[in-house]
Amino acid sequence: MTEQTKLKVLQLIQSQPDLTQRDLAQQTGVSLGQVNYVMQALREKGLVKLGNFSKNPNKLQYAYLLTPQGVLEKAQLTVHFLQRKRAEFEVLKQEIADLEKEVPKDSAILEKMTGQ
Repeated sequence: MTEQTKLKVLQLIQSQPDLTQRDLAQQTGVSLGQVNYVMQALREKGLVKLGNFSKNPNKLQYAYLLTPQGVLEKAQLTVHFLQRKRAEFEVLKQEIADLEKEVPKDSAILEKMTGQ
């Protein structure tokens, strides 16, 4: 699973702890099997723990909760993701600036070719 998907899973767990693995799969766009695998890995790493809803009459319904280590991991992933997106943005800004410099030249050529 990509860092982006892992970050999305951690964000969803923090904001909506009652989501099922099926819900997580749908909202992240990955298979249920992949989410199951990731959730096991996150629990083994101590990033997520399983708790139950004490007020829920259905005692079989559980919630995924981020541990303090999970909150730290989510924050680190967020910083890394943001740095990567900012770098991509800078590259795109440069590409746009380069293309904009070509537009007047291309416009002049097109006008000469079309006689306008």
